Amino acid sequence: MKAKTPEQSKTIMTDLVLPSETNPLNNLFGGELLARMDRAASISARRHSRRIVVTASVNHVAFNRAVPLGSVVTVEAKVSRAFKTSMEVYIDVWTEDRESGERTKANEAIYTFVAVDETGRPISIPEIIPDTPLEIERYEAALRRKQLSLLLAGKIGPEQASELKALFE
Repeated sequence: MKAKTPEQSKTIMTDLVLPSETNPLNNLFGGELLARMDRAASISARRHSRRIVVTASVNHVAFNRAVPLGSVVTVEAKVSRAFKTSMEVYIDVWTEDRESGERTKANEAIYTFVAVDETGRPISIPEIIPDTPLEIERYEAALRRKQLSLLLAGKIGPEQASELKALFE
């Protein structure tokens, strides 16, 4: 399998925030934003693996800014790291000022997907080779996040979390 770059999985979805998608404060429901992020991340994971993908976990979500009614909201997703059958997808959410067009980062998230075959069994995927400084930073941090997740789930012991131990040495 030929390695790919994060750029090859890049997915951009842009849409408006409509009244039926907002809470009593006229801001986008968090659940609606989660669904948009999941769709963009799923497409990104599928572009990387060229396989059926399933959401394995939502590792991190930061709702840093409200997304008001009428906003243009853009969800950008890229695979940040690929493991044997799973991949981490980093998602950035931007809002666009209606008058100036200036973009502001509103939210971010990290999802994990697993590539599966037609019977639902995990299947190997290509590795990823980061290009930009941001892609390299996210790639390197992905292993720490994976080890932390496995450690918290009891799937590995502290002695196996080499990347995490290195942070404290």
